[in-house]
Amino acid sequence: MFGRLKRREGVGVMAEREMVPEEARIREAPGATEVGIAGLMNKRTMLAEAIDGVGLIIKQMKEKRTTLEKEIEEESVEIKNLKETLAKVREYIEEEGRGLDELARKRSGVEHEADEVSIMIGDMRDKLAGLGGIIDSEASNIAQVKRARESAAGGA
Repeated sequence: MFGRLKRREGVGVMAEREMVPEEARIREAPGATEVGIAGLMNKRTMLAEAIDGVGLIIKQMKEKRTTLEKEIEEESVEIKNLKETLAKVREYIEEEGRGLDELARKRSGVEHEADEVSIMIGDMRDKLAGLGGIIDSEASNIAQVKRARESAAGGA
């Protein structure tokens, strides 16, 4: 009635039930057939074997589940580590952005100062050119006065 559990290629799955009449005859105790208990004993034995097979399947399922839980936990830890690393990278990028903004402000300030210096140099060149014009004009006036003196001294 109940067959022995067979395993399909070591997978541990209940695949087929097979009636084995020889086993039933071997397991009969002498004199048990007269009372009718041999059939019950065989059924009990087969049920016990079936329960053992189911227990083995359950054990294998638990082992697989435990393995999967461990793998999921390991992946979870790895993902958390990656998330923390990305948070640090984000902080670094933001810090570098702030640093670049500060450098841009400093560069702008230096450019403004350079423009002011350039204007001051231009103003000083203009003043020096004006002074140079005055000096040239005064030199010309002095030269005229000298010539005028020389011509007055030479003609007198």
